[in-house]
Amino acid sequence: MGKKRVLIIDDDSRNIFAMVNTLKAKSYDCISCLSAEEALRILKEDSSIDVVLIDMMMPEMDGYEAIPLIKAIPSQKSTLVVAVTAQAMAGDKEKCLQAGADAYISKPVDVDKLLQILGGNLNEL
Repeated sequence: MGKKRVLIIDDDSRNIFAMVNTLKAKSYDCISCLSAEEALRILKEDSSIDVVLIDMMMPEMDGYEAIPLIKAIPSQKSTLVVAVTAQAMAGDKEKCLQAGADAYISKPVDVDKLLQILGGNLNEL
């Protein structure tokens, strides 16, 4: 198995920069975009993406709207979708999971926790 390919979706390029640097250091292959609309285009064309990290609070289309659309793309049905949110309030995790996210992580991102998720250790969270 080659490197895992991660698509990072965030409307703040600083967040993308930090995530890409962190994940590249752990030998993940990263691509990124600044909107859910762009992400949907990428995901429809590229079936080799293993994980989607999506910021839940974005202008135009937010993560809650985008996740069901990502899951509806036939080639992405089994893609791991991780909701990333700055709103670590009660009920947020449930709301993200109801939208179809496979996992949830709050900002600032705990790198060790993120790597656990990406490694498939969802039951340890």
